[in-house]
Amino acid sequence: MIDLYTWSTPNGRKISILLEELGLPYRAHAIDITRGQEFTPEFLAINPNAKIPAIIDHEGPAGKPITLFESGAILIYLAEKRGQYLANDPRTRYLTLQWLMFQMGGVGPIFGQAHHFLKFAPQPVPYAIERFTTETRRLYGVLEQRLSDAPYLADAYSIADIATYPWVARHEWHSVNLVDFPKVKDWFERISLRPAVAKGMVVPA
Repeated sequence: MIDLYTWSTPNGRKISILLEELGLPYRAHAIDITRGQEFTPEFLAINPNAKIPAIIDHEGPAGKPITLFESGAILIYLAEKRGQYLANDPRTRYLTLQWLMFQMGGVGPIFGQAHHFLKFAPQPVPYAIERFTTETRRLYGVLEQRLSDAPYLADAYSIADIATYPWVARHEWHSVNLVDFPKVKDWFERISLRPAVAKGMVVPA
């Protein structure tokens, strides 16, 4: 059994989507970041960085429990645990990890800053809005170019797509119309039809 500590954010949804795709049994524990629950001593004992998601796999390597935080690390761990969505073939594996790192280092941080300054900043900061919305559109352009050459970010549906999808699901939050990026729109709509994705996107309930 896996305990998932999460909230309804793109990073949290990555993990619940993959757990649903893999069919792994798990319990979801809501960590309400709007109320600061990520700073409680109980959660800090799981993730000292006070961020969701985190997991405890009670049947980890060698049958011993393992605790993990950082969504990218969790995705790799879970994919390897079941041998799905991260290929063994070196070329495809590194292609997948490349696009996963693109999400971790670019899409997540930049889209997140666009979200903050467009929706949550107590007062408008024009420079920040311009900077992060411009970079967000550039990153959508990179995704569009890649998806013009392949149906998924790697050679097949993978943890790279699972990592990126929940961020693109908030395209309206960063003032992006997917009509402007037709290949991204097609990719997004195809992934949205996956039953495991629909289930994972509403965790925690």
